[in-house]
Amino acid sequence: MATGTGAYHEQLAERKRAAIVDAATSLFMAHGYAGASLARVAQDADVSKATLFKQFPTKASLFEAVVTQQWDAADDDSTTPEPGDLARGLRVYGRRYAALMSRPEMVGLYRMVIAEMPRFPQIADTQFETGKMPFFRVVQRYLRAEHDAGTARVDDTLMAAANFLGMIGNYVFWPRLMVVGWDPTPAQVENAVDEAVATTVARYGATQGRNLTPGRGRSPSRRPGQSALP
Repeated sequence: MATGTGAYHEQLAERKRAAIVDAATSLFMAHGYAGASLARVAQDADVSKATLFKQFPTKASLFEAVVTQQWDAADDDSTTPEPGDLARGLRVYGRRYAALMSRPEMVGLYRMVIAEMPRFPQIADTQFETGKMPFFRVVQRYLRAEHDAGTARVDDTLMAAANFLGMIGNYVFWPRLMVVGWDPTPAQVENAVDEAVATTVARYGATQGRNLTPGRGRSPSRRPGQSALP
């Protein structure tokens, strides 16, 4: 009986947490980071302030949960491609990234962060470290696995991942922030992914028969902490 009661309370807490994050997402998008009060979040989520603060002691922790949810939203299939077919694996990650960055919520999140970061630089750090980097590191690890398997020659996985995801993001995502009505069709998005895959395979695929000399194909040196991300 105790186990059943405990499971019920755990499920109730999860539902309340989800309601809080959903309410916070809507308020952050509509009113910005500064304009989204925790009192209003509690009201819209239909929970008490005590419940909200138990789950999220600060607005920063709540924003981190919002960012995490947005970056996890398109990860319905978390299958990790096995090394051995560079094009196939890149296509899996490319489609996943395109789906993620095509979501209206992701566009809204970026717009809010860009608008608020002069006053709240920590939210840009959260978006980058909690949101983008975990996905980016997955692609890096995959490229390293292909390199170790001998199916790719990738001396700089940071630059390779940045170039690959950048090609997709520069067509699928970034114009949405500035070009009114930019809304590529599914076929156009798929073509953008295929082009990025073909370019990356041509550059790094071991079957291309290149014999890279030391230093060739490496990115310029970067200062510690400097990012090459798109």
